Amino acid sequence: MSDSHQVGVVNDLLRVSGETSCVEFKENFTSPGMIGKYASALANSAALSDQSCGYVVWGIHSSTHSVVGTQFRPDRTRVEQQPLELWLAQRLTPNVPVSFRAVEHPDGRVVMLKIPAADTRPVEFERVAYVRIDSAARCLDDHPDQERRLWVRMQSEAWESNVAGQPLTGDEVLDRLDYPKYFELTRQRLPDDRTGIFERLTQDRLIVGGAGEHWSVTNLGAILFAKRLGDFDFRLGRRAIRFARYAGQGRTDPVTHSRDWERGYATTFSEVVEYVNGLIPTNEVIGTAFRTEHRPFSEIAVREVIANALIHQDMTATGVCPMIELFADRIEITNPGTPVIDAERFIEAAPRPRNVALAAFMRRMRLCEGIGSGIDRAVSDAESCQSPPPRIQVYSSSGATRVTLFGPCRFKDMMFDEKVRACYQHAVLRYLGGGNMRDASLRKRFGLDARSTGPVSRVIGATREQGWIKPADPNHPQSGYVPFWA
Repeated sequence: MSDSHQVGVVNDLLRVSGETSCVEFKENFTSPGMIGKYASALANSAALSDQSCGYVVWGIHSSTHSVVGTQFRPDRTRVEQQPLELWLAQRLTPNVPVSFRAVEHPDGRVVMLKIPAADTRPVEFERVAYVRIDSAARCLDDHPDQERRLWVRMQSEAWESNVAGQPLTGDEVLDRLDYPKYFELTRQRLPDDRTGIFERLTQDRLIVGGAGEHWSVTNLGAILFAKRLGDFDFRLGRRAIRFARYAGQGRTDPVTHSRDWERGYATTFSEVVEYVNGLIPTNEVIGTAFRTEHRPFSEIAVREVIANALIHQDMTATGVCPMIELFADRIEITNPGTPVIDAERFIEAAPRPRNVALAAFMRRMRLCEGIGSGIDRAVSDAESCQSPPPRIQVYSSSGATRVTLFGPCRFKDMMFDEKVRACYQHAVLRYLGGGNMRDASLRKRFGLDARSTGPVSRVIGATREQGWIKPADPNHPQSGYVPFWA
């Protein structure tokens, strides 16, 4: 943070009328134990007040709010033979990245301690949680109403509502966010003044108010509308969508195209989908009178699977990003994190997005048809193209999920496990459509004629043995088959 920016934050805090639940003014050094209590109280009170952080500011007269300067030097202060900042950090749980900053204000030297708002649980100092009550740090246990409110907030708090990076001025917010795209995609008229813009951004939780004229962009606002994700946080920068196209069927083949999209998902999503679909090879089909081009998987299926990968990714995972890889015979879409529902239930289970606000925004902006519909569409595509079924792989060790869509392939060229998976997915689609899977419907799915009863019967038998399907009515063998969970 630049010197001028720090002075601006101090001035904003001075304009606050009286010490609020998120700001404490001191003239000189207080005992380390009292600073620890303030840190806990301000972190918890900031969460209750919907603020991104709290502050203790030294060098300020507590009643007049005038800068009087301070001799407090936290960098030279040691407690129990430890630097003050380290001593404090070791006694706050969960780990809170507190930081002292010396500010050379025009009216005197000021020191600020910035404490991020509590996130997943109340912040404790030496195993006791505090809260700000009437400008004093009080034990949270002694105020059950405040404690209950805080826990409710902690339980509903998500990654999306946490702040991304440092507080910004209004100009910096507008410079880093593609706010015109926000108004365009949400079908709202762009307000005539800054006040209207900030009101709308605040209402949708894309930004939150900080100190005075400073604002904090939420992770939701950054991940959707950042002009450059890395400008907010290096971890957000690693959420950029990556793409690679290989000349053959493996990762050892030459890469013919590669691209990273460093902007927010809302501003780049349509561009990503258009770019990927433009590189998917088409097959020429000769009809009775015309030649037509046919894609191995529909544009809608690709769009929905990419959308699901973005929405269901684990934003807390480190060192990974959403990845789209196009091979000669398939497309693989990988997202960080393992799914919250079993992979075999992706087709029919009700969607449970890990990032609820992100999912709602994507639907609201009509960037996808519906969360959870991507796999359904991909399975339907595979059946209509008589392709191998989509493959869903969960890598628990590395914490990733991959969906693979395949190009057309004849029945005899499919791997046997692909035939079994296709049988199960066909049974699911039939059941969701109000019918049961039968030998004839499965032959049609594979593009086989009525004489191919033996191969289809073997596939059905193997799928039953693996427990994926069961008879619709055990007393009537001709009733067909349904998924194991039906």
